Amino acid sequence: MAKIVILTGAGISAESGIRTFRASDGLWEEHRIEDVATPEGFARDPALVHRFYNARRAAAAAAAPNAAHRALAELEADPRFEVLVVTQNVDDLHERGGSHNVIHMHGTLAGALCAACGARWPAPMEMRPADPCPECGRPATRPDIVWFGEMPYRMEEIWTALRAADLFVSIGTSGNVYPAAGFVADAMHAGVPTLELNLEPSAGTRLFDEARHGPATTVVPEWVAGLRARGA
Repeated sequence: MAKIVILTGAGISAESGIRTFRASDGLWEEHRIEDVATPEGFARDPALVHRFYNARRAAAAAAAPNAAHRALAELEADPRFEVLVVTQNVDDLHERGGSHNVIHMHGTLAGALCAACGARWPAPMEMRPADPCPECGRPATRPDIVWFGEMPYRMEEIWTALRAADLFVSIGTSGNVYPAAGFVADAMHAGVPTLELNLEPSAGTRLFDEARHGPATTVVPEWVAGLRARGA
């Protein structure tokens, strides 16, 4: 059974209508990153941050999985392959597309986190600064999202899987955000073959053994179909 670790970024959900992070102008859906995606921004204006993520949660709920999400689910369902999807995305389109073995390294819009006691619970569609934690009762509720300056989730598990993989594939990522941007170098040092599937060359495209560029809904299903035709 071939072990495949797949990293996905905003590019795989873009064709489902989920807007991508526009790093070129420092804005994210008309907001400064520092204001809506850092612990400091949340401390300054928790109401703004909750409004931002409430809007993102609604947008994600209204979106539908696309052909790229479904193709990865089909690959996971093939008994010849052991597939782990590590996603930087906070939407649930992989799961709704049929994938089960998914790690959300940056958290998920579906989760709520208590900044006081660390408790976690399913997030309602709308969250507010005054919402009490169901465990400790304090009004310290925040989205269970990894913000800039915080450590992504389940990193040791990800590194272990990556180094044991037979193939590492990066889909729809810019190659600018660490630690995910370093996965290709780590795979390379472990002797794992690497493939980039992206709309255009990423910042780290030269490090990949192979790169195919085009819309995710085209290049991902084509790659999956070819891989399944060849077998493990």
